[in-house]
Amino acid sequence: MSHLVLEGLGKSYGAVTAVEGLDLAVERGEFVSLLGPSGCGKTTTLQMIAGFVPVDRGRILLDGGDLAAVAPNRRGLGIVFQSYALFPHMTVAENIAFGLEMRGIARDEREKRTLEAMALVGLKGFADRYPRRMSGGQQQRVALARALVIKPALLLLDEPLSNLDAKLREEMQGELRQIQRTIGTTTILVTHDQHEAMALSDRIVLMNQGRVEQIGAPDAVYGRPSSAFVANFLGKTNMLKGQGTGTGQVSIDGFAVAVEGAGAGPLTLAVRPERLVVMPAGTAGFGGRVKGRVFQGSYWLLSIESAAGPLIVMRGNDGTAVPVEGEAVSLSFATGDAALLKDGAAS
Repeated sequence: MSHLVLEGLGKSYGAVTAVEGLDLAVERGEFVSLLGPSGCGKTTTLQMIAGFVPVDRGRILLDGGDLAAVAPNRRGLGIVFQSYALFPHMTVAENIAFGLEMRGIARDEREKRTLEAMALVGLKGFADRYPRRMSGGQQQRVALARALVIKPALLLLDEPLSNLDAKLREEMQGELRQIQRTIGTTTILVTHDQHEAMALSDRIVLMNQGRVEQIGAPDAVYGRPSSAFVANFLGKTNMLKGQGTGTGQVSIDGFAVAVEGAGAGPLTLAVRPERLVVMPAGTAGFGGRVKGRVFQGSYWLLSIESAAGPLIVMRGNDGTAVPVEGEAVSLSFATGDAALLKDGAAS
């Protein structure tokens, strides 16, 4: 059995359903992100796992045991909150050791494990520092060490990097992933930041209005979105209108390409901007015309009106000529670069 299993998990507040029918199996040592916009149910899901919010429907199993009757403080979980929730009157070492002390761990063992946790998160030498004299990144490390020092069965992270500036956040993402891999603790992260989820996760659970839209590895969900919501939430995308031929191919202005699951009739395909190829007009493909272009340093962003609708194309700054505004072009994409959206209908 998987390390953590959510079976038909549901939670309602009066007439409002926060989470419904959530099924998820998490393997030991896996890093899984609950991703989605505000109000999608990701934080409620995390709080149900932690025991802060009662479950209305379904079950939460940890190593086969039902957590329903287990008090939050007895679930053996490590939790890092968005605000870090450090004790301002305690030093770094005292903050980290607090959970061990509450569990009755002997003083010598507390000190040993506290020092190990501090070294793990890069806080060696900060034992006597108080939180108010530390940067946001350092406070985040203290909160993480405090969660890890108890050797939790599961690490729950509730938007722990959201209060950091962009540069520090990116640095901490790398450190957090490395720490998780080093210790191998099963981790559930809640975030609304798609870049963060893709950078950190083994799998992403993309949620919308209390339900799961898609579960998969970051590259799979990004490259093969199952719905318009998934395609649009995970970065820029193009919705191409085409016609299913009934032979497993989709035709766009005479350009035919095989697409898995394509039937007959109007269809909508999702293709990422970096997967569209821009070629000179008259080349095999479907027609378009450049409406605008913006230089972005490592690439050009082209706006193109096409037979498939308005498109955005990322063209690498590789020294080759870039089409100018008003220029006619041809466009194409490879078979594996198009995802048929769930409803299958052009809109």
